[in-house]
Parts: sequence; structure tokens; C-alpha cells
Amino acid sequence: MRYVVETRKSPEQAVSDLREAVEAHGFGVLHTYDLQATLHSKGFELPNACHILEICNPQQAVNVLGEDMGMNIALPCRVSVYTEGGVTKIATAEPTKLLAALSDSPALRRVAEEVEEKIKSMIDAAV
Repeated sequence: MRYVVETRKSPEQAVSDLREAVEAHGFGVLHTYDLQATLHSKGFELPNACHILEICNPQQAVNVLGEDMGMNIALPCRVSVYTEGGVTKIATAEPTKLLAALSDSPALRRVAEEVEEKIKSMIDAAV
């Protein structure tokens, strides 16, 4: 259900390269969370870097929500850049698996397949 790749880049460089890949694939970054900094501001220490990018392709979002407005719980797509064991990783939940758990619509399956292919390409481009 997860697509995870490792990179030799720093988390910051991986986030920067991922942002470029997202835009090159016709998606946009809606928001980026620095979970480590957020938790630190709340008095909790997370030893690993963890950045979460919320990404969206407006046309695909309209396609999904036009088919089933309840699928808003699965949007926007999230891609994480984090460190684990000293290794930077880039990961996402596979849209095909996520939407399959929420709907059996063939139309949504097709959209999820297209989105998943692009997100994996974005991640691979950022590695």
C-alpha cells in the first residue's frame, strides 16, 4: 500500500526536487508540513526529519469529487520526505489501494491509476 524509495539527498534537497517534479507533472503543492518543527514547537522532539507535502491536480480532484463527493477524505494526495536510520526516504500511500478501500467505482479506479502513475514518476524524478 506504500510506495517508498530511498535517496542519498538531504531531506531539504529531496523536498526541493520533489516540489519541482510535482509542478513538472501538472500538479501543485498545496501545503508543506515540517512535522519535526511543528512537534518541537509543541514541546515534543521527533528525532527524524519529516516533511509532508499535500499535492493536487485540480482536474483529477474534480473527476474524483464529481464521481463521489465523499472521496474528499482521500484528498489531497500526500507525499512524505523523511529520515529513518540515517537514510532519506520519499513515500506515498498508493492511490489505487487507498481508493479501492473506500470505493469500488471503476471510474475512480481509472483516476487513481493515472494519479498513482504520475506520483510515482514524481517521486522517482526527485530521487
